[in-house]
Amino acid sequence: MNQQPNLFDAASLKLNLKRPLAFFDIESTGVDFVKDRVVEISILRANVDGTTTLLTHRINPTIPIPVEASLVHGIYDEDIALAPTFAQLAQEIFDFLNPCDLAGFNSNRFDVPMLLEEFIRVGLSFSIENRALVDVHRIYTHFEKRTLEAAYQFYCDKTLVNAHSAEADTLATYEVLLAQIRKYDELSNDVDQLHQLSNDEIFIDSGRRFMYVNGKATFNFGKHKGRRVDDVLKTDQGYYRWMMEGDFAQHTKQKLKEIKESLK
Repeated sequence: MNQQPNLFDAASLKLNLKRPLAFFDIESTGVDFVKDRVVEISILRANVDGTTTLLTHRINPTIPIPVEASLVHGIYDEDIALAPTFAQLAQEIFDFLNPCDLAGFNSNRFDVPMLLEEFIRVGLSFSIENRALVDVHRIYTHFEKRTLEAAYQFYCDKTLVNAHSAEADTLATYEVLLAQIRKYDELSNDVDQLHQLSNDEIFIDSGRRFMYVNGKATFNFGKHKGRRVDDVLKTDQGYYRWMMEGDFAQHTKQKLKEIKESLK
């Protein structure tokens, strides 16, 4: 763990932090967060006092890394053969992220769901319901619609070295967000506003199978798309069993179970 006071002039920018904001990036065996596993995680925690703390781990995924994935992030099976597993690091990562809001680049679609799946597998209950989720990619594409490398060049006037290394991507994402706040007058330094802009669609689960419509949990896929979840569970109990036994994200199943239990 590396304490880095005032990294990238965070204190002078005066982000409006009600609690620490954890920027993080995950490299993995693939992009299917139901089946794939984390091979590297880096977390840069921006603390309320203006200091930052960096935590980076390579992780043995306990499954082979496909060569296609290794060609992207440069991590091969032999590189992590002696590394700890996620189960061995889970409590340290869990504690480091509490009580943080979360930030990343395309994190709402990939890094957050992947992290949730890993925590669920080891029996740790990591809730995102009361955390701000700041997705720098969503903010970026709202204004510019480009990649992280292009964002780094555009906002910071720098070339991103070691792209797709978890630590390089995490640090670049942090710098890009600070530059975005400087650039756009309508963009506040308040994390709650950044959360709202990052989450213009209100999904309930990491797999995006359910979303809130008029405040009600609603199916976002399949034959029941657009119907309220509680109505379907009352009339089609087989659909609940099919989902619980199917190849859905653990977080999706967890939320479906919570909705069903709330009907009792």
